Parts: sequence; structure tokens; C-alpha cells
Amino acid sequence: MTTILGLSGSLRKASFNAGLLRAAAEVAPEGVTIQIGSLREVPLYDADLEAAEGLPPAVATLQHQLAGAQGLLLVTPEYNNGIPGVFKNAIDWVSRGPGLSMFVGKPVAVLGASPGGFGTIMAQAHWLPVLRTLKADLWADGRMLVSRAQGSFDAEGNLTSEETRARLAEFVHGFARRLGAG
Repeated sequence: MTTILGLSGSLRKASFNAGLLRAAAEVAPEGVTIQIGSLREVPLYDADLEAAEGLPPAVATLQHQLAGAQGLLLVTPEYNNGIPGVFKNAIDWVSRGPGLSMFVGKPVAVLGASPGGFGTIMAQAHWLPVLRTLKADLWADGRMLVSRAQGSFDAEGNLTSEETRARLAEFVHGFARRLGAG
């Protein structure tokens, strides 16, 4: 069994990106599980907190999930043409202590959905220096941008567009093949 840790960079329950991640888990090929992690309980990074108490439980959970995964799927919103602060903060926390070594060589795929016309292209580009610094292995063979996402999701954030679902399945299957699965 191949496990991919999937993280949505939005805390909103009905977010397009959380919905895209749920749909990715649904279309994963046989033998591949997308485990959905959560950023919700990750506090703002504070070196004093880390020194006094160590890693917060939510961060330790994400590190454990990352360690057990063969790949990482970052489903990123785009806020003001960049990476959402809550998402970058979580990755900063996860890379602390033993977490940094968990990123080295780890295959990572980035995708996202946005109500705008460019579908998270800027946020995805902003992940490049972060992933390079972490020495992750960015999978760049596939590209998944969902523009004008309000037309592809319902009010609860569930993917309703069959065309987008088909593109997502192709993307997820390609990433799974990169991991030697699917």
C-alpha cells in the first residue's frame, strides 16, 4: 500500500481546496491511500514555545504522518498571489527537529483551486523555493490548477464538476506512478 499525506492550506470546512483534497482521496488508484492531515490545531510558530514545550501535539501528528507517507500532496489556496500564511506556518513547524529530514527527497505534488482566473498559479510558484530549501523532490510532470472554482464545487465545498474530477484523477494517478504505485 502506498500512502500519500494530503494537506489543504485552508481551514474553512467548505473550502475549494479541502474539497479538492477529499476528491483526490476518492479518485486515488487502487493500492494508494491519500491520508488527509489537518492544519487546524497547529499554532503560530514560536521558538520560545518550542524551546519550553517541544513540538505541539498537532505538529508531532503531522510529522508522524509525513514519516509514514511515500509522498506529499499540497493542495494550496492562493491569498494575495501567494501561499496562505497558515499553510506556510504549518510546514515551517513540521520541518522543525526531526521533521526537516522527512522532507529530504520526499516526492511532493502541488495543486490548487481558486475563484480567480489563474487557479493558484502564483501560490504554486511560491512553493518552489520552500520545497527547494527543504530538499523535497517536486513532481513537476503534472499540473493541476482549478480556475473559477465556484463553478466546480457546491456550497459545502464538494467537487461537482466531472471534467475537473477527470483531470484530478489523471493528476493523482500520475503522481502515484511517480511513487511506483497505481
